[in-house]
Amino acid sequence: MELSERKIKILQAVIRNYLETGEPVGSRTISKYTDLNLSSATIRNEMSDLEEMGYIIQPHTSAGRIPTDKGYRLYVDNMMSEKIAELDEREKALTEREDILIEKVDKVETLLKNMAKMLATDTNYAAMVTTPKHKGSKIKFIQISALGENQLLCVVVSEGNLISNKIIEVEGIDNEELLKLNMLINTNLAGLTLEEINLALIQKMAKAAGENATLVDEVINAVTDAIKVNDDLEIYTSGATNIFKYPELSDTERASGFLSAFEEKNSLANLINEEDSDTGIQVYIGNETPIQNMKDCSVVTATYELDDGIKGTIGVIGPRRMDYEKVVETLRVVKKQLADSFRKKDD
Repeated sequence: MELSERKIKILQAVIRNYLETGEPVGSRTISKYTDLNLSSATIRNEMSDLEEMGYIIQPHTSAGRIPTDKGYRLYVDNMMSEKIAELDEREKALTEREDILIEKVDKVETLLKNMAKMLATDTNYAAMVTTPKHKGSKIKFIQISALGENQLLCVVVSEGNLISNKIIEVEGIDNEELLKLNMLINTNLAGLTLEEINLALIQKMAKAAGENATLVDEVINAVTDAIKVNDDLEIYTSGATNIFKYPELSDTERASGFLSAFEEKNSLANLINEEDSDTGIQVYIGNETPIQNMKDCSVVTATYELDDGIKGTIGVIGPRRMDYEKVVETLRVVKKQLADSFRKKDD
């Protein structure tokens, strides 16, 4: 069955009305809500077709209809393609307010916590903001130098010019051996990601290092510490209790499951995308959500990116009937402002 323009308009009217009221929508309401000038009987027929196609459902006999995940998905996809230009026009006021927020803080931790609170307050949903981290960071350079008679300093420089230092205990190594070790390490590791350093490569380097083979393992450990991502990930959250404002999420079982997932860093880490969409915004609706205890919710995330591929995630979690337009608009502004603020701190 073809999804005609008329059906699309009726579906959009059902969704918009349900987003506002949270109540099933009937044909009489739609007849007043659209500019189609159709009778209630005609709208009922179209709504019946939309139900058969899986875009809306009738939760109770003789009740109106509510959108399904499939219906929300069509609505969101259309909105994302049609509304971007309009969002660009309206983001100036939001941007000015976020600029004021950013100017008032010096510490990154405080900035991110404030952003999470602001998102929760502005949207009336739950919000999360992660610290910026490298995704698949490459090694740029490794420098091993003598620190003392029995100590070496291993300096690892990774993408984004992030620097990590580690002290390595040794029994003794002369300058010529140290020079050869530096050449061996950089020749084999520079330009690689952590995932590209395999056992065969490590064994090859250890063999070439000869008596200094144990130092290769120490350097690999230093590299791992320098560019690891998940262990140090910080996620700041706010607005968890906002879910109690929405009846469909506020019953004891759903609320308990949501709060449990929202408080677990490992759970929220599932919302952090390695790959970004064309718009920089990812929308999960209902069962699309990668967290089991959030299957009754919708989640909208955005990736903010700094120089050299350093990325962080901001997200908003709410009911399926969230105000997607407002959330997308807000996240687009916040991701831009976060990126700008970090660059200002580097200047």
